[in-house]
Amino acid sequence: MASHRRPKQPSRTRVTVLTTAAAAAVALSANAANAAPSEKLSKSEVKAKVDKLYEQAEQATEKYNGAKEKQQKLQKEISTIQDNVARGQEELNKLRDGLGSLATAQYRSGGIDSSVQLFLSSDPDDFLDKASTLDQLSSQQVDALKKIQDKQRELAQERAEATEKLKDLSATRTELGNKKKEVQGKLAEAQKILNTLTAKEKEQLAQEQQRANRSSTDRVDLGDTPPASGRAAAAFSAAQSKIGTPYVYGASGPSSFDCSGLTSWAYAQAGVSIPRTSEAQAGIGTRIGSSSQLQVGDLVFFYGDLHHVGLYAGNGQVLHAPHTGAVVRYESINNMPFQFGVRV
Repeated sequence: MASHRRPKQPSRTRVTVLTTAAAAAVALSANAANAAPSEKLSKSEVKAKVDKLYEQAEQATEKYNGAKEKQQKLQKEISTIQDNVARGQEELNKLRDGLGSLATAQYRSGGIDSSVQLFLSSDPDDFLDKASTLDQLSSQQVDALKKIQDKQRELAQERAEATEKLKDLSATRTELGNKKKEVQGKLAEAQKILNTLTAKEKEQLAQEQQRANRSSTDRVDLGDTPPASGRAAAAFSAAQSKIGTPYVYGASGPSSFDCSGLTSWAYAQAGVSIPRTSEAQAGIGTRIGSSSQLQVGDLVFFYGDLHHVGLYAGNGQVLHAPHTGAVVRYESINNMPFQFGVRV
């Protein structure tokens, strides 16, 4: 006889879960159907968002510049240490050869007496402390072995220092790559927002930028504020020669600049070496707290984290490299949150 079993009923828990999931799916579908499409940003809203992204990109740019500068410094230091180690190894080899024909022959053959062999090893410190060992050697050999010991210790320290700097260099390179990605990400996001504008709106924004660039040279009254010093005047004159040069993050001239790239390049033309980043530049010279006390050529810093720097131009104007899409130009000091100035 055929078996007639009743189909197994789903458990109450499973029914509840399925019912809840179905209800949620219906609710989400209803919300999606009823949701209004996102509103298109106005041109002014787009500009505000893009300006903010440019500011964030510049913050990341200064961190990028700092990592790049540190990388270059570490590479030079490592190269110097490696050169010192190479020269030190040559000196060590000569010292070993100076032990005399017998000791040298024993050293090369591997049959050297144990008392001398340990002095010639990578860690001879232990044996110099043992008078019984020294008694077996001539005073000339003792002096030679002590020199070898000192040179080996010096080389070990230099190699250890090089190892630590190589680790630091690796971490710095990683930081450099991360900051570069951050800058590129901010600029790409800004471009994505700009792409939401109509062709006409894009053209209007471009014209506004062009007018800002032109007005910085055509209609700027710099007054008669004196320069801070002869070198400040020379630095300011060098920066003036770059008006109209495009802003490019990480660039320090002569065909493109970012903010601290312009100021460091300008002072270099005056024969003065200043740090590469705005944060480091803020720590040099004499601080000027009031904008009314600024003189032409003074460094001027903006924003709480000091991520932007320019040169004071006189009559409340700053000469600087503003941001992506702009060029080196004059701008009112009141257009940005001024923090303080520095007289180099």
